[in-house]
Amino acid sequence: METYDSPIARKFAEKFPKSRALYERAKKVFPGGVTHDVRYVHPYPISIDRAQGSRKWDVDGNEYVDYFGGHGALLLGHNHPAVVEAVREQLSKGTHFGASHELELQWAELITQMVPCAEKVRFTNSGTEASLLALRVARAYTGKSKILRFESHFHGWHDQVAFASTSHFDGTIPAGITRETTRSVVLCAPNDLDQVKQALANDEDIAAVIIEPTGSTFGQVPTGGKFLAQLGELTTQHGVLLIFDEVITGFRVAPGGAQEIYGITPDLTLLAKAMAGGFNGGAVVGRADVMDVMTVREDSQWNRERRVAHQGTFNSNPICAAAGLATLKLIASTDITQKATQNAETLRNALNEVIREQGVNWLVYGEFSGFHIFANHENRDITIEDIYSNRVHYTILKGGTPPAVIFKIRAGLIVGGVDVVAWPGGWVSGVHSAEDIEETAAAFRQLLVMVKEEALLV
Repeated sequence: METYDSPIARKFAEKFPKSRALYERAKKVFPGGVTHDVRYVHPYPISIDRAQGSRKWDVDGNEYVDYFGGHGALLLGHNHPAVVEAVREQLSKGTHFGASHELELQWAELITQMVPCAEKVRFTNSGTEASLLALRVARAYTGKSKILRFESHFHGWHDQVAFASTSHFDGTIPAGITRETTRSVVLCAPNDLDQVKQALANDEDIAAVIIEPTGSTFGQVPTGGKFLAQLGELTTQHGVLLIFDEVITGFRVAPGGAQEIYGITPDLTLLAKAMAGGFNGGAVVGRADVMDVMTVREDSQWNRERRVAHQGTFNSNPICAAAGLATLKLIASTDITQKATQNAETLRNALNEVIREQGVNWLVYGEFSGFHIFANHENRDITIEDIYSNRVHYTILKGGTPPAVIFKIRAGLIVGGVDVVAWPGGWVSGVHSAEDIEETAAAFRQLLVMVKEEALLV
């Protein structure tokens, strides 16, 4: 039986009885009672009934300022009228043609206009699928078998990328992943150019380097433009493909993604989240000659030995294409991305002001439209400048805070009417308002008061 022996836990239990009842039902049909790991919060997850703009409401009638943002997909906020209208119109025409259609072509054409590296596009259903496909394409194009990636950088949940990404930084392997799979991956510490130089010099079987361009999980462990430029020079020098994972950063840090901001054009890019406007959709985009390893030729030997086959029942289905096209049109023609960035900066400043007011040794940092709450549970002497100068080890920033502490932070903010992501932090949209930020600061202040009552992390 769950015990509620802290102010945060007791307030949580009092406020969400219907969510608790739904969770008890969910445990009987879902492993762990949830359908995505980060949706769980202790003592139980909240169940949402509806959402609009920057807000959402749970089954108990509680209202939240939402920074989960559809796992980062909702740069325009919930139920943007242009997206809703595009989907409604397409629903009347059909949900799945099992054939080519003009909407997918318009969607892809707009992506090629917006994203610097995107000469050709191949749609998938998610960021993980895009990651799987891009790595296969890279190996097929180069004829090499290994991928170099960075510890703590997240590229989906498939076997090649699901170790040393969110956990297991000690070299152990998560359950279900074979040692043979890990041998096809070369791991380097984030922002360690010397390790990359050594790996590329000593191993001629590396097909590609993949990286989250702003740093792991939208800059929780930051990476700067200087490192990206040096990485681009190295990969070019060694004939290795450079892959940007812009599943989060694509369209969110700029209409053309991080590659537009930093002026560095990778060979391939992964896209998802904001690209599909809250519907399921992803893509691999990049150089035409690399992408063309998926092209069917009249040469049967090519098709058998060199071509990468790619299927997917719901690739660029008309509903997702309608939502994605409507979303990208708005991003391309308005300042919505810039507004999200400005909103996030205002939010970060407001939360840091609350931290100073409450005398707690925490930090809120981030760039573009993201924010990260560093709870500093070991009371280290760390500044935001230290984080961006890479003087803080990545395992402190990512994976260093105990889950029990993160759960209390999230639960305390939920009690105060704010929903954040599990690291903890969140994504800010272009429709968050000054009122939203004011209410978030108030909820954060309430959280810190409860934290001090529990003598937690101070």
